[in-house]
Amino acid sequence: MNYIDITKVESTPFCLRSDLHLVRKAWHIATGLIGLWVYFRIDATSTNFGFILLAIAAIGFIVDFSRLRNKRLNQLALFCMRPFMRESEKHGFSGLPFYALGTGLSLILFSEKIAILSILFLILADPISSFVGILFGKDKILPNKSLQGIVSGFIVCYCISLIYGLSYSIGNFNIISFSLIAGVIGAGSELLSVFKIDDNLTIPVVSGLGISLINLYFNIL
Repeated sequence: MNYIDITKVESTPFCLRSDLHLVRKAWHIATGLIGLWVYFRIDATSTNFGFILLAIAAIGFIVDFSRLRNKRLNQLALFCMRPFMRESEKHGFSGLPFYALGTGLSLILFSEKIAILSILFLILADPISSFVGILFGKDKILPNKSLQGIVSGFIVCYCISLIYGLSYSIGNFNIISFSLIAGVIGAGSELLSVFKIDDNLTIPVVSGLGISLINLYFNIL
């Protein structure tokens, strides 16, 4: 019987941010959708569920901090999570605690409707814009950011906002305007990752803040 030597996992290459990494993108979408399903299934307020996510984020940071200080533990974590992790996460924090932190803060800081919309941006627009950018991103305008990826992110955020807004309001010009601006906000929030801030945190928080501000005028959500 052949045994896998997990002590060698740190020396093997992992996927880079510039790789398509479909398994990670599927994991990203599935985790978010399952989280929303759980949220709507249990009897909890958005604030209480947000604090649950903050607790999960805290546990995630503790686990990451512990594995980064313990080589054997890190080897085990990398072995178990290899399909979902990037090269940069071998010796750095993973995206999971930031994912929980960003969604948790959004649910706590913003109204439920706006928080859910900003979380949908994270769940769907982020991996789709990355997918398009990696495959078709020929016009680089920022490090790891292409015009094609940014435009696709805007389109996805716009469509999500339009469909989501129509579920709460009668279709009119205000919803189209609201959705266009929300699309710009969603695409812009993803660009903040160039400042080395994890976009799992910036997308739901910055989008939630921006959408809250424009909703004061449009009153869609």
